[in-house]
Amino acid sequence: MTKIIGNNDGENGRNETYKIGSRKKVPRSVTVKEVEQGKHSGVHIVKINGRKYVRDNPDPSKKDNVNRTKKR
Repeated sequence: MTKIIGNNDGENGRNETYKIGSRKKVPRSVTVKEVEQGKHSGVHIVKINGRKYVRDNPDPSKKDNVNRTKKR
């Protein structure tokens, strides 16, 4: 399964693009469409302020979240 990782590249850290496997900057709209088409497992769509975003399905692990904490 290919992991989806948010790039936190939008205003206030929103994900405007996602990294999916070897694809480094997949636009949010394309990622959402792929998830809605069932092309990615382990994730779902949430709508916040009228915008759709990809979120990881709940589990106890933080290391596989779409929005991972970046090491500094």
